[in-house]
Amino acid sequence: MTSHFSFTDNIVLEDDFVLLRPLQESDVENLLGISINEPETWKYSLVGADGKENLINYIQSAVKSREAKKEFPFIVFDKKSQKYAGSTRFYDINLDFKTLQLGYTWYSSAFRGTGLNKHCKYLLLQFAFETLELERVEFRADNNNERSIAAMKSIGCKVEGVLRSHMPTAENGIRRDSIVLSILRNEWFGEVKENLKRKL
Repeated sequence: MTSHFSFTDNIVLEDDFVLLRPLQESDVENLLGISINEPETWKYSLVGADGKENLINYIQSAVKSREAKKEFPFIVFDKKSQKYAGSTRFYDINLDFKTLQLGYTWYSSAFRGTGLNKHCKYLLLQFAFETLELERVEFRADNNNERSIAAMKSIGCKVEGVLRSHMPTAENGIRRDSIVLSILRNEWFGEVKENLKRKL
């Protein structure tokens, strides 16, 4: 199982529209424009990357989590515009249980609704189910984040339930309910992959 994957691998996933490669500390410059000009991107995130200092901390934390073999963060490059669009990652990776979570996904507003997310998700899910041979990929979001939930449903995620008062938010004293969605291995091969491919 683990022979398919190492946290030190330089994993690059790409198609004609998008390229995902490992996020690294030097990517601060590539994402700084989004960080400074679009702080609302992290409205529903506990850890934001708005402003240069927060972005540096965000990337350093992501890189450290990869070194600790907990997460695998990617930077997203849009091939059509030749611009960096945002970031996403695998986390809660449990190779023994054959599961992981897919999240920490954010894009510049210029790339929302362009189909970029579907290309990213197709590549990430294909890697998870076909290279890593996982059984389950889980997604979570703030239950108030309608745009994110709609995006997850549109790629084929099934809603499992809501974790009430699940975690704190960036707003002091306010906790969030987290919606849990997932795609299972048999669903990927049965219908999700073909349905998603048709939307690309």
